Amino acid sequence: MTMMRKCPVWRSALFVPANVERFVVKAVDRGADALIIDLEDSIPLAQKAAARALVPGIVKRFCDTGRADVMVRINQPLELAIPDIEAAVIPGVDAIKVTKVEGPEHLRLLDEMVTRLEQSRGLSVGKIWFVGLIEAPGPLAKAHDIARSTPRLAGISLGAEDYATAIGARPTEETLLMPKQQVVQAARAAGIMPLGTIGSVADFADLEGYTRIVRRSADFGFVGSACIHPSLVPILNAGFSPSAKDVADAERIVALDRQAAAEGRGSFAIDGKMIDIPIVQRAEALLERANAIAARSRRGPG
Repeated sequence: MTMMRKCPVWRSALFVPANVERFVVKAVDRGADALIIDLEDSIPLAQKAAARALVPGIVKRFCDTGRADVMVRINQPLELAIPDIEAAVIPGVDAIKVTKVEGPEHLRLLDEMVTRLEQSRGLSVGKIWFVGLIEAPGPLAKAHDIARSTPRLAGISLGAEDYATAIGARPTEETLLMPKQQVVQAARAAGIMPLGTIGSVADFADLEGYTRIVRRSADFGFVGSACIHPSLVPILNAGFSPSAKDVADAERIVALDRQAAAEGRGSFAIDGKMIDIPIVQRAEALLERANAIAARSRRGPG
């Protein structure tokens, strides 16, 4: 069983257009684990420079008034990504969301840029995470290499809308299932977070349907997702958190495993079901995640 590296808890990450003040003001009250200052799709080309200039002030406001981690979603191509990164590598930014990842060399290049900026600005080298978005079939074929490209990479996700467009398909749950599963496999093999949902993030009107998709996505191994509307944040937080029953069952398994070990036994049964090492490992991982979520809820501003 491949264990994930010590990564942040990002059950929910809410997109916040950098140039829309009313969204920025309300973002800290939405309860998201992370807030994504968006410099990409929500910003028209003519306004990108102005939006970029707003990043330091927004980061400070988010850090001063909220508990959420702060991400910045940057643009592709490189001539836009470079100034975006220069604006994003500042105190208070926890992660950079890299769009349209082309391959492992793409992330390594950006990693080098971020490292140089961290060094020149007196920041802790390596503190800023990457989240990679795979948005085309070519890069998806390199998913395993991408997932192992840099220690900065905390997680990968599939950009559903762009990917579906690239393959000439509609972004439905059915058409996205296979590529989404490929992302899960690559992320888990590399010990990083598989992020996203089985369906698309574009439709936020059907909350009941979205709740079903989030629960199914958690069953498939996803651990969190970005969203474009605040109404989805509580659904993501609940859907990607262990339930009280899950926690109780995991605690029982871990306790009985310790008892069995003390008695010289390598396995044991619960309610007629044999419990072996992989089941114990899953229980331990679930408890670790539950503790990390509880610790996040106790965090104060900044």
